[in-house]
Amino acid sequence: MLSNEITKENLNTLVVKFYAKVVKDDLIGPIFIDVLGKDLKSEKWKVHIELLTDFWASIGLGDFAYTGSPFAPHMQFEDRLSVKAFERWLELFFQTLNTIYEPEIAQRFLSRARQIASNFIRNLNIS
Repeated sequence: MLSNEITKENLNTLVVKFYAKVVKDDLIGPIFIDVLGKDLKSEKWKVHIELLTDFWASIGLGDFAYTGSPFAPHMQFEDRLSVKAFERWLELFFQTLNTIYEPEIAQRFLSRARQIASNFIRNLNIS
């Protein structure tokens, strides 16, 4: 059953399911695996999943647990990132959103994700 409510719990489910798809993806998986490894239960992944859960909670719930900078960590990977990589990220993210949220909520998150991806592409000067 799709949720019509955003909670920290279903945001965590979103992040976990999304990254389970990411690590299996031939295009963007290697970027994450090189930094975090393949095991989503590892300590590195647990920290990353918690951070991203907090990030999406700041967007979806107005939660203040996230205090990081989403852009800064991506600067070290700008040579591995491409428009195609961001498009794949968005595709996998939207697929995952659609398994958790009602369409209206999924579209709101997708809209925000597209804006974030567009900003990253522009700020990293990716073509």
